[in-house]
Amino acid sequence: MDLLHENKIQAIFSKKKHRDKKENYPEFLCVEQLEKVKKFHETIKAYNVTPLVELKSLARELGVKSIFVKDESKRIDLNSFKMLGASYAIGKFLCQRLGVNIEDTSFEDLKSMEIRKKTGEITFVTCSDGNHGRGVAWTAKQLGQKAVIYLPKGTAFRRVQAIKDLGAEAEVTDFNYDDTVRYALQKSLDNGWQMVQDTSWEGYTEIPMWIMQGYSAMGYEAFAQLHNLGIEKPTHVFLQAGVGAMAGGVLGAYVNLYKAEYPIVTIMEPTNAACMFKSASINDGKPHKVEGSLHSIMAGLACGEAIPMGWEIIRDFAYCYCTCPDYVTARGMRILASPLGQDEKIVSGESGAVGIGLLSILMQKKYTESIRKQLKLDKNSVVLLFSTEGDTDPVNYRDILWDGMYELPCLDCEPHLNK
Repeated sequence: MDLLHENKIQAIFSKKKHRDKKENYPEFLCVEQLEKVKKFHETIKAYNVTPLVELKSLARELGVKSIFVKDESKRIDLNSFKMLGASYAIGKFLCQRLGVNIEDTSFEDLKSMEIRKKTGEITFVTCSDGNHGRGVAWTAKQLGQKAVIYLPKGTAFRRVQAIKDLGAEAEVTDFNYDDTVRYALQKSLDNGWQMVQDTSWEGYTEIPMWIMQGYSAMGYEAFAQLHNLGIEKPTHVFLQAGVGAMAGGVLGAYVNLYKAEYPIVTIMEPTNAACMFKSASINDGKPHKVEGSLHSIMAGLACGEAIPMGWEIIRDFAYCYCTCPDYVTARGMRILASPLGQDEKIVSGESGAVGIGLLSILMQKKYTESIRKQLKLDKNSVVLLFSTEGDTDPVNYRDILWDGMYELPCLDCEPHLNK
């Protein structure tokens, strides 16, 4: 791949008729299930609904009607949304072991000594770039259980330390994300530990489904917050994808909530780890792997293998797939940290700011004009984005903001680009 190709935002669009997929609405993310997840999360004492921030000045600057950003840096004190999946999946696992329905118990009940005596000592294990591992570690600690987290090569020190601070074991491997998942799985088999992973394989689908249900809560919260503001629905939703569990969970929720009127959805991935983009390009209905180092500053999205149940929702309901070089999210981080007018500042990390970065480039740069037009982004657009993490790597966050790392290239200057 040449340098120019690597630096360009690429986009492809669904070859199916948008909104013509009613028969495939994912039942495991139906409204009744969204309510069950919500009620369980509300039994967690520390649980909070994160802010939905409207950026009015930025919307005027970019030429859209409204921009709303869900700020997951305010999720408890964990700096990301990931505990939503870990807490619900582990809660479901314990309820299954106890033979009770999750709607008949609470997170506080599961913390009791009586429950711990019934379940015995459990060690939960996962692979994570940091945020999911932190969610598993936090949940295990709350429930009086143990956690072991394996992290891919190159994981930032602060992300590792944040997991250790919650009492979990944390080990950085010499592998990329997907190979670290396999390593963690082998460790779980060797030691009799319980895997809690947000991707799936043959014989391991139930816990990933529960994690997706937990992640969908973030989208359900935003749905309710928009409704309270008198907004029927956003016209556009931008969702970042790693393995596709979060993107699939939120998109699946919105399909069930909005039915045939669900928003135009764009899926965003790092250029070097764009397995959804590759799968959509091949267009045979199956998920396809991306191999190699998968390197990106968007560590939470640097995954080469899609979760099949997430991919199926994305395949059936997403409209646009974009590959995003690292400068896209770096620009988004700077925009959110330096608000215009009276807009609120949002501390957004590398995996969280890609949506704002992409939206800003689509609305302001000539070489993305064709993408903008096909998405129908204009003065009537109401855009919803998810800042899925805060400054989980404070050193890199500061380098990007202070030193201008990953600056925007002048791609509009290239004469052979489609302007």
